[in-house]
Amino acid sequence: MMTFSLLADLQNFRHGFTLRHPDVAVDVERAEAVARLMPWHLQEVERLGFSPGSLCLAEQVHGSGVAVIHEAPAKPISGVDGILTCRPGLMVGIHVADCGAVYLADPVTGACGVLHSGKNGSQQGIAAVGIQQMQKVFGAKPEDIRVQLAPCIRPPAYEVDFAAQIRQSCLENGILSEHYADCGICTSSDLSRYYSYRVEKGRTGRMLALMGRL
Repeated sequence: MMTFSLLADLQNFRHGFTLRHPDVAVDVERAEAVARLMPWHLQEVERLGFSPGSLCLAEQVHGSGVAVIHEAPAKPISGVDGILTCRPGLMVGIHVADCGAVYLADPVTGACGVLHSGKNGSQQGIAAVGIQQMQKVFGAKPEDIRVQLAPCIRPPAYEVDFAAQIRQSCLENGILSEHYADCGICTSSDLSRYYSYRVEKGRTGRMLALMGRL
């Protein structure tokens, strides 16, 4: 599982980005691939110090909806592509296989979350929505929020540079440049480590971006 230094230095926060599992066959449709990977993903949730029942997932409809939660829902939250929380013990997660996973964490208020931002979500400004929700609901200040972009597909493998759109949107909404980090990795670059929807023509697994606070 991959971690990021920008987030690793934050006290009490835990995060991870699962990579490709070498032994799980994923040449299937999305729902089946996610189901096959879920037992392993739940083990990773536990390894980060959270109970499997604390995992909160979004339906992911390639929009800009962001949910705020205070307890773990029984099933993925419908109609949203991002989840924010301020409650310790909850782990929020977003599945990706080329789209960008955007981590948000505020060490002052304790709010955190993950957003699913691909071509459509980035064009609709889901990063801005997430930042604004953290301000409105939790009283977070943009200058305190840390933002991390995980591996995602990038030019020339993809015609849209939504990684650049995400960064611009964050900076325009008050995120300090020193509090924004992008790993710079393209998911199409190494199929031994990453799942790529485009390269594998839709029949592949999903990485899981995880974020929570103990």
